[in-house]
Amino acid sequence: QVQLVESGGGLVQTGGSLRLSCAASGRTFSSYVMGWFRQAPGKEREFVAAISRSGGNTYYTDSVKGRFAISRDNAKNTVYLEMNSLKPEDTAVYYCAADGSSIIRSTPERYGYWGQGTQVTGSS
Repeated sequence: QVQLVESGGGLVQTGGSLRLSCAASGRTFSSYVMGWFRQAPGKEREFVAAISRSGGNTYYTDSVKGRFAISRDNAKNTVYLEMNSLKPEDTAVYYCAADGSSIIRSTPERYGYWGQGTQVTGSS
């Protein structure tokens, strides 16, 4: 089992930056693919980015490519989402999630563990 706690959300102006962190409990963090998802009001939860267990491979949804970067520090049991050039449409609750498989996947149903979410609000 793994427990996840996100932090780092907030209010940011268009074009600004934020870094989200997700701290995981347990000693097996490196055995999980980690993902970030987001959910805007009235919309379904959508995939944002994911990173392989070693951190060597990453995958992004098209709308954030070139602006967001996912990374992980297995020694610190933490995964990060660096968000740059933020847009109002990036406003959402951001969730980190853990998937016990070895394959990077973008479907939320494949992730068995979720954090409570952190709000990111972009303002113009």
